[in-house]
Amino acid sequence: MKHSRLIFLLLLLGSNAVFSQKNQVLLSPDGKTELIIHIGKETVSYKLNRNKSVVMNASSLSMTLTDAVLGHLPRVINVFKTTVNREIQSPFYRKSSINEVYNELKISFRGNFALQFRAYNSGVAYRFITSFKNPITVVNEEAVFRFGSDDLTYAAFSNTKPTIPVEQQFFNSFENWYEVNTLSQTNANRLILTPALQQATGGIKVVITEANLFDYPGMFLRKSEKALALQAVFAPYPKKMSQGGHNQLQLLVNEREGFISKTVGSRTFPWRVIAISDQDKELADNDLVYMLADECKVQDITWIKPGKVSWDWWNDWNISGVDFESGVNNATYKHYIDFASKYGIEYVILDEGWAVTGKADMMQVIPEIDLNELVSYGKLKKVGIVLWAGYAAVNKDMEGICRHYSEMGIKGFKVDFMDRDDQIMVGFYNRLAEVAAKYKLLIDFHGAYKPTGLQRTFPNVLNYEGVAGLEQMKWMKEVDQMEYDVTIPFIRMLAGPMDYTQGAMRNAVKSNYVPVYTEPMSQGTRC
Repeated sequence: MKHSRLIFLLLLLGSNAVFSQKNQVLLSPDGKTELIIHIGKETVSYKLNRNKSVVMNASSLSMTLTDAVLGHLPRVINVFKTTVNREIQSPFYRKSSINEVYNELKISFRGNFALQFRAYNSGVAYRFITSFKNPITVVNEEAVFRFGSDDLTYAAFSNTKPTIPVEQQFFNSFENWYEVNTLSQTNANRLILTPALQQATGGIKVVITEANLFDYPGMFLRKSEKALALQAVFAPYPKKMSQGGHNQLQLLVNEREGFISKTVGSRTFPWRVIAISDQDKELADNDLVYMLADECKVQDITWIKPGKVSWDWWNDWNISGVDFESGVNNATYKHYIDFASKYGIEYVILDEGWAVTGKADMMQVIPEIDLNELVSYGKLKKVGIVLWAGYAAVNKDMEGICRHYSEMGIKGFKVDFMDRDDQIMVGFYNRLAEVAAKYKLLIDFHGAYKPTGLQRTFPNVLNYEGVAGLEQMKWMKEVDQMEYDVTIPFIRMLAGPMDYTQGAMRNAVKSNYVPVYTEPMSQGTRC
């Protein structure tokens, strides 16, 4: 009897070992994309084919915790496949609804974790899922994207100076233009902002980004020194911070920990997204990030009203033909409200200057501004008031600030100078989205990393910057903004909406353009 049990146990262990080393294949619904997951004796990797051509060679993935490496010596418990075909409502998106169709593969492993893969016609995605009882510390996550050919890489680097050490590149405004090189010639010492585009075999385009980012750092990319590959890099967790930067509105990281995240033990992690297109135009119509985000958590969305905004800062408060001194004062903003009302513009923003400079305190309003009067005047004219706000000022008392200005009648905030995407900063985005929704306030994240789907979960988040917008034309000299303008719809905009500032009434071709801060112009047409 004892011998029978031993043989049966050995058979179970043997079958599991064979199962662990078996390839799992996941096809897109149209059958064009083939995702092959290889579970080896020591590692987990995946390959990606499109129309039977190799897009990615074996690319490894793992997650290192303080006491374990998820994906090392993998042992499969079970594999579950499913197909989903549903319509999801997408208010405030570029489409009112999306037909979401995908095949899914979930592989559960010993060690309290699983890997979830999805294949859509427009790309693939995967993520880690853990089920630990206690909190965990993530030392690092390995995400490699190893391409089958040496083609063009469209990389917006985190910093314009190639000589800055990598550990100093995590602080940036996420605004940069694309540099185009072959993958082998891409600088391996510079962090690349996501989304990033890689050309693959046969003219196929691949855009790498992430979705459903919360309680975890955002993903940069870096060219591998050893292979034709891009690999993920994450900002380590801040250990020491100090207030400073632009008018004391930033929290600067002075020292970082040796890990990237401390988080709950039972959770899903961000999706690693690989968008695929046979034709470039498909990238401008890619909905992966939106579909992979958590569903809406705001029960009543009837109060959310997107709209255009009249912006004071762009023309440096320069208005003429008026009988008052223009500037940051009520007379000027009433003039803006009148203009907005006349031309059907829904909002007027009060940019930096309405609160006392250098105090990082949104409750200290300058004497030239009477917010209650402006809100009342705007209400009379059917124009809402939006306030510019710095990160450190909002973070100081988020609940109190949102409550105070919601009761006053302010419609929302344009929040600026975050300039990081480590775990602490990502947490700020999520908290503000939730608290602002509670008080029925709209949010525009400026000085921000790219969207990762938060605008679906909290649709009061209307917009993100994370793009080298038109505002750069007030000071940039050597830049071809027109080329950038026709590139971003296929890369940056794949992640979500862009706070770009469309159009300028003064415009010139590149050869005639000059930066003028007080009377700025755009390159190209007025559009």
